[in-house]
Amino acid sequence: MSKVKSFSVGAGDMFYINHNSDNFTTIDCSLEYDEDSKAAKEHILLELQKEMNGKGITRFISTHPDEDHISGLTDYDEKFSILNFYRVNNNACKNGDESEDFSKYKELRDDEKKQFELKKGCTRRWMNESDGERQGSGLNCLWPITNNKKYQAALSDAEEGKSPNNISPAIKYGCGNFSFLWMGDMETDMQEEFDKEVTNSHVTVVFAPHHGRKSGHIPASLMDKLSPKIVVVGEAPSDELDYYKNQNTITQNSAGDILFDVNSEYMDIFVSNSNYTKTDGMTNNKNHSSHEGMTYLGSIANNNA
Repeated sequence: MSKVKSFSVGAGDMFYINHNSDNFTTIDCSLEYDEDSKAAKEHILLELQKEMNGKGITRFISTHPDEDHISGLTDYDEKFSILNFYRVNNNACKNGDESEDFSKYKELRDDEKKQFELKKGCTRRWMNESDGERQGSGLNCLWPITNNKKYQAALSDAEEGKSPNNISPAIKYGCGNFSFLWMGDMETDMQEEFDKEVTNSHVTVVFAPHHGRKSGHIPASLMDKLSPKIVVVGEAPSDELDYYKNQNTITQNSAGDILFDVNSEYMDIFVSNSNYTKTDGMTNNKNHSSHEGMTYLGSIANNNA
């Protein structure tokens, strides 16, 4: 069994993967982006502590150093002592005063003993390679291609203190016949570059880039190649959201926390808002699992089971 959770943290991103192996992965951090989220910080940290308990390998993937993706990183590191920090190679900086969390990001980014570079096709023991000690985690990096001219321009912009959105990698997690894709805050123009390199990369769930904003709209060609069963639309302001009307979606603004519980036959889907009832594209698994504080929404069946 594997679990993937997307926390409802306002206009930020924070996920974890409790792998069906001796691996645990956190993707991005948004613990104190605004005053309203502070009350949830300890709850999230306690849940992460419970979920990663007993795991031999824990890793933190940072898609990019915007504050809504690294807020609370200092607190996270103090509690869990990050040993494996995954990021793209970059020299991103901030114009003006740096936050404590951005300083922590730079410290981890530049630590030769902790950092690992994300780029297309990168391999690492227990990330996507197994050995006699433990299985790999099922994580693969599909982008960036570091010599791509638009990507290099995005790196230069980030180094000048401009938006780092377009340095975001594309990370795919596969678990049996189910899979998930994250693209950080990659905007549409950079996705078009990524699209040129994708041949066939079907996924079950894609988390819409840039919190579901129209500026991160997934191009039609790329969407056709991904052909997701579910698109998760994030928590940007409603007037900025792209609702992907031709896709089956879960909108986190309304659903709250979202949990995907994966086994060999089904991916059971749960939300924290018991009043959220949208189940387009889902089936009912009568033998679904249960999770405290979460409401069963529906399931995606493994058609190859």
